[in-house]
Amino acid sequence: MSDATFRLDRLASPSGADLAIYTQDAEGRPRGIVHINHGLAEHAGRYARMAAQLARRGYHVIAQDHRGHGATEAADGGPRRFADVDGWDKLMQDVAAVHAEARRRWPGLPLVIFGHSMGSVIAFNHILREPDSVTAAAIWNGNMALGGLKGVMRFVLFFEALFGGGKLATSHTLDNLTFKAWNKRFPEGRSDADWLSRDTDEVDAYVNDPVCGWPSTVSLWRDFLSGVAYAEDDAHLAPLPKGLPLHLIAGSKDPATEGGKSMEVLAKRLKKAGLTEVRLEVLKDFRHETMNEIGRDAQIDAFADWLDQVTG
Repeated sequence: MSDATFRLDRLASPSGADLAIYTQDAEGRPRGIVHINHGLAEHAGRYARMAAQLARRGYHVIAQDHRGHGATEAADGGPRRFADVDGWDKLMQDVAAVHAEARRRWPGLPLVIFGHSMGSVIAFNHILREPDSVTAAAIWNGNMALGGLKGVMRFVLFFEALFGGGKLATSHTLDNLTFKAWNKRFPEGRSDADWLSRDTDEVDAYVNDPVCGWPSTVSLWRDFLSGVAYAEDDAHLAPLPKGLPLHLIAGSKDPATEGGKSMEVLAKRLKKAGLTEVRLEVLKDFRHETMNEIGRDAQIDAFADWLDQVTG
């Protein structure tokens, strides 16, 4: 989905990436900034409707295509991977660069980081690394409770690289065990992406988008698992301000989060670490993409209500 007011621009990151960034200015008196981080095998342009809804509520919005996704380019990377070396660290440098750009464009405003799915792991990693850089964080539809499954996934990736052509090989096995396996839980059988939403128009838009829905490389999966491992380490929760507001969302029919169980695990971890402003909601019958589900407008408005509270 596109929107003329969700402007596409370029930003040079210190990591060496040439980032495609999308921005939308707030309507009326600005209340704050929302920095959106998209999920795996999609792109930031799909968040145009969400950006427009938040802009109407007084929020500037900025989002970037992550390395290996959309229109972002990197000499040390390529399609479907973050980078040839240290991909996750370079990805996090990009996030910090977009944060700095948001501060430059709209100085003095509260800044809230938002992430969906893979983007939730990215956003969570950012606040663990730079806890004082945000006013609040929204962590939606992510799984940072893989535990021992990470070892199994790495084992699979080792053999796919060994017999499939190295780290740039496509990981068909993990694609089958994740996206395709999740989709088999739904009876429609319309497409390979019914697990994303009950809204068939949104599913069709995803399926027909040439830069969505691709299987990832071994390299990207390895880097992503390193980000999940960092997020799952309770020792990394210590720097988080105890009063940092966190907005957690999951769908009760989302196979990627086990029906919201992974987000419940995260909420418990955060509360055990002493954080006092953790809000969790598991949305009945919602699948993976809250922002593209039936009932999305009410959920984005509820999110904007929360933003109003935490930005003061």
